[in-house]
Amino acid sequence: MERRIKLKTLNEHIICAICSGYLIDATTVTECLHTFCKSCLVKHLEEKNTCPSCELVIHQSHPLNYISFDRTMQDIVYKLVPNLQEKELRLERDFYRVRGEVCPRDLPPTPDDRAAALPSEEDHTTSDYHRLDEQVNIMLECNGCSLAPLKRKFIRCSAQATITHLKKFIALKVLDGAQQYREIDILCNEEMLGKDHTLKFVQVTRWRFRPQPLKLEYRPCIDI
Repeated sequence: MERRIKLKTLNEHIICAICSGYLIDATTVTECLHTFCKSCLVKHLEEKNTCPSCELVIHQSHPLNYISFDRTMQDIVYKLVPNLQEKELRLERDFYRVRGEVCPRDLPPTPDDRAAALPSEEDHTTSDYHRLDEQVNIMLECNGCSLAPLKRKFIRCSAQATITHLKKFIALKVLDGAQQYREIDILCNEEMLGKDHTLKFVQVTRWRFRPQPLKLEYRPCIDI
């Protein structure tokens, strides 16, 4: 027999401890696994380097490098809370509209996007290129180092792709294979980016919604 439970019995697991609202862009501290709204956590870490819940020191100087978008948790919140996702999408569109910009989710696909979105007969059951995700335009520049420049430095990919994905892409192009991605650092505004940062997170916290493309630099990894 199907058992129904009230949403309020789950609230303690899906509410941000900072703003007391339902989790939006759920982001987890990798050191202690506490989860908060991304904007709430980023604002907190601009002034402190500890977890808002347990006060664990995340990192002495770069706490933002040790937080990660939690897609699974966010999917759970959207499934549990009625109309929450639609409300957030409406607020996102209002945000761009008052600034005279088009919401990235509403941009029409380019011919290349439409072609790539159609799977071939061979891979129609397995392909998933996240074409329905928000897309980000990126420019990848070599930071005056021993690594070779990319032949095509402009790419377009899902906003949910992480810095690790970019490292593997660069390693595949300029090193001996994607498995050497740990030998590469990626920077934005001369600040090294954490491996689990999504491009959306970088766009909001480092690029701060300046016009695209999002400009990133890569260099050989510098051990600290």
